Amino acid sequence: MLIAGREVQITNPDKIFFPVAGYTKGDLLDYYLAVAEGAVRAVSNRPMALKRFVQGAEGEAFFQKRAPANRPPWIETAVLSFPSGRTAEEIVVRDAAQLAWVVNLGCIDLNPHPVRSDDLDHPDELRIDLDPLPGVPWSQVREVALAAKGVLDDMGLTGWPKTSGSRGMHIYCRIERGWTYPEVRRAAVAFAREVERRAPTIATSKWWKEERHGVFLDYNQNAKDRTVASAYSVRPTPDARVSTPLRWEEVPDCEPEAFTLATVPARFAAIGDPGAGIDAAAGSLEALLELAARQEAAGSPDAPWPPNYPLQPGEAPRVQPSRARGRSGAVPQEAPGKDAGPTGSRRTIVPLVEIARARTEKEAREGLERWKARHPEVVPHLEPADVLVDAMRGRSSAWYRIRVNLTHVPAEQRPPQEPLEVDYDPWAAYRGRR
Repeated sequence: MLIAGREVQITNPDKIFFPVAGYTKGDLLDYYLAVAEGAVRAVSNRPMALKRFVQGAEGEAFFQKRAPANRPPWIETAVLSFPSGRTAEEIVVRDAAQLAWVVNLGCIDLNPHPVRSDDLDHPDELRIDLDPLPGVPWSQVREVALAAKGVLDDMGLTGWPKTSGSRGMHIYCRIERGWTYPEVRRAAVAFAREVERRAPTIATSKWWKEERHGVFLDYNQNAKDRTVASAYSVRPTPDARVSTPLRWEEVPDCEPEAFTLATVPARFAAIGDPGAGIDAAAGSLEALLELAARQEAAGSPDAPWPPNYPLQPGEAPRVQPSRARGRSGAVPQEAPGKDAGPTGSRRTIVPLVEIARARTEKEAREGLERWKARHPEVVPHLEPADVLVDAMRGRSSAWYRIRVNLTHVPAEQRPPQEPLEVDYDPWAAYRGRR
């Protein structure tokens, strides 16, 4: 296929990639070509981790940081370094042909880093990720997005909203290049805390799941080596939802299910790209960094970093609040046949049971529903935040764990730890070092 003046080989275009909706790999490619101007703008000149769904949206995805050795000479790359000290040569997309080549590899969504390949140390994008807890209504996500806009306006930054294509929303801000990853993350922490201060009943900046409520502002998406699905990315959902840029006046009434592989091309043709002006709106982080300094002076330590990072200077002890209250807790019982329980080897005073370890979130949630069906007396006592769904890192792909916090269940009704509803071992076929 000739795309942007280059011959791009397309393999298996008739392969079903979205079984529920019936969309094929060819449909996915046609979608990306229809919105190529916006999709390329969102990833242009950015190193990209490849998240490949070679068996389609319901198959297991695997992450490929290193560019395939067998690639056309016109595929560009950049060499990134990571907190682990390792490096990887990653794909860089600048045009529709390169975009199509990536999609042909089975990449349903696109996951670029917030830096450009000509300056890998200084992000040009502040990323605000609004992540609702289970059970939080979409209307609350929209409310938090509007509260976030108010903070951005006060800080002199222009926010560009989009649906995440999943359960939440993203707001991107172009920033002047010059600040390091830790400085951008520090600004994101200050921002999250300020939104929480202004909207304390619906928004949270708390890292530990046991402390969260409402919509979590995931500041750690600005840590180095974190990627977020870009604008116009199709997501691996049954209806092939799209992470869709919005005008701010659309936010109060938008519904995420309205934006899919089937509907977004017509929207793009009719109104263009609402995010088209983003590159001309680079702002300063000075006001947010000044806010961070005031918060720190008032006694707020650095917020917890992702678990794969070493403890950072100024970071509070990285310990769950329930564990920090004392050492009187115990290590929860592991499931039969397992050598680690809901908290690994860590003590906790929170009554936790583990429900599932699964290859996909769908399988894990199906296991949760079976557990609920066996324990109907428990369900009325559970609050949305009591169901803890964790995406865990495996060898090359994520796997999913579900735990349930029984704090709100009367002690006499709490079921014991039982065999896992889904018992997936991501390391079963791995013979190297874990």
